[in-house]
Amino acid sequence: MGFKMGIVGLPNVGKSTLFNALTKTAAAQAANFPFCTIEPNVGEVAVPDARLDKLAEIAGSKQIIPTRMTFVDIAGLVKGASKGEGLGNQFLANIRECDAIAHVLRCFEDDDITHVEGRVDPVQDAEAIETELMLADLESVERRLQNLSRKVRGGDKEAVEQERLLKAAQAALEEGRPARTVQVSDEDRKSWRMLQLLTAKLVLYVCNVEEASAASGNSQSARVAEMAAAQGNAHVVISARIEEEISQLEPEEAAMFLEEMGLEEAGLDRLIRAGYALLHLQTYFTVGPKEARAWTIREGTAAPAAAGVIHGDFERGFIRAETIAYDDFVGLGGEGGAKEAGKMRTEGKTYVVKDGDVMHFLFNT
Repeated sequence: MGFKMGIVGLPNVGKSTLFNALTKTAAAQAANFPFCTIEPNVGEVAVPDARLDKLAEIAGSKQIIPTRMTFVDIAGLVKGASKGEGLGNQFLANIRECDAIAHVLRCFEDDDITHVEGRVDPVQDAEAIETELMLADLESVERRLQNLSRKVRGGDKEAVEQERLLKAAQAALEEGRPARTVQVSDEDRKSWRMLQLLTAKLVLYVCNVEEASAASGNSQSARVAEMAAAQGNAHVVISARIEEEISQLEPEEAAMFLEEMGLEEAGLDRLIRAGYALLHLQTYFTVGPKEARAWTIREGTAAPAAAGVIHGDFERGFIRAETIAYDDFVGLGGEGGAKEAGKMRTEGKTYVVKDGDVMHFLFNT
């Protein structure tokens, strides 16, 4: 399981440039005018993980298969998008299909690139987009409450439950708060997700800075960091222009370029790591002579559900899992050494998979 992250923001903030860098394609047209992205561009990228390469080396795996992440480049929103301004309605629907939002904010000055509002202020830009998403949510909530009223009066249990959650969202939105600020119980979490509220999506602010500020950020990205911390959201600092350049280089050249720029790693790595943390995701591995493969699960996933990510039959017929911690697998030279040292564990249905576990599942067909 990977996840789908929608790249959003006002026009001309660097969304499509970032998308091109992330997917190593020029599929998304990066142009200096609003709405250059008409259809949402979708790209899948491999999630870089040095652990996978190490496991494959030890096991002599013929093939390395990383887990993947999907990015959706969604056209620039403008004020009034919630009422259909620009190309608002179409793109609000695209956001609903994503698990999280990467909100790209312009944190650079460039007279050659027009800002849709005629000024550079990433905090105001973030507030403008958030306001449009809240207005769209409020309209959706009010419409759904109206449609539910008859069923609620008839005592329909499902409708009553849905009304309760919608009213909680409505109260927050009317107070000017996004839906993600609503406290939702574990029992309600699934029903809450099914409401598909735009402002219930987790947000990662992506501060797009000029090349010179890629390593340490600038005064504008510092303002975004302060805003994100106050909201309980995350942020990363990236120069989309640098990332696009890096994406066209061979690995050795890219490493040299990063070193020259004073960067320890590519922005993609930081973005993925921040995305993983945002959605509480983690990775486990399956390793053998044929292939070494990474699998993405949510934190707290039990072994049968983790097996189900590979195939539904693995979960339905789950018997047990043979598990080796990553450090033990590497430190003891692979599965054989881990077995001899007593580091291969047999785990049952209640075992909660840990990040980096190397696993083999036994199941009934």
